[in-house]
Amino acid sequence: MTVQQEAVAGQAAGTAGVAGEPLEVWIDQDLCTGDGICVQYAPEVFELDIDGLAYVKSPADELLVEAGATTPVPLVLLQDVVDSAKECPGDCIHVRRVSDRVEVFGPDAE
Repeated sequence: MTVQQEAVAGQAAGTAGVAGEPLEVWIDQDLCTGDGICVQYAPEVFELDIDGLAYVKSPADELLVEAGATTPVPLVLLQDVVDSAKECPGDCIHVRRVSDRVEVFGPDAE
């Protein structure tokens, strides 16, 4: 079963999940290069701030500028968020399970 199939099978509360678990995403601004690739892939989840760095947005579309701020990964945007993490030149996008905070996509993924 592919990651996307697992996410569909494990849909929970409108967020994506691997093997049925909800996921969240955060950005390490210390590593962000400001290229904006993440915003191109998933503008509903990421946004560049006035400082030129990328941040995640809340489900209510509010920019979350606190260090380590997370936001849920909506199922319909799972592939776009994963592609953002894979293509990010700063390797600063982290997607992890909510339950145990284990990174499943990004530079620290197991």
